[in-house]
Amino acid sequence: MSARIPVKLTPKSSKDAIEGWGVDPDGRPVLKVRVRAQPVDGAANAALEAVLARALGVPRRDVNLARGNQSRLKMVEVTGLSDSEVRERLSAG
Repeated sequence: MSARIPVKLTPKSSKDAIEGWGVDPDGRPVLKVRVRAQPVDGAANAALEAVLARALGVPRRDVNLARGNQSRLKMVEVTGLSDSEVRERLSAG
């Protein structure tokens, strides 16, 4: 079982934070996340994975970037949780 989370990442922020759900330019839901890391050598992507793992209460190894390595719009896969469990855990936080 795994869930896929569409994410809009903002690097070089003043803090690591999940800002909640928004929409992308095509009207699809995306999770807005900010990280302090700069988008250099995968640092922002690694920070994104760590922020999501902490928020979801899963090991860091269970959160992986599936698509969007060099884009602000990304798809993250979470192993061990369903889509509904992910939404519930993110809404509770």
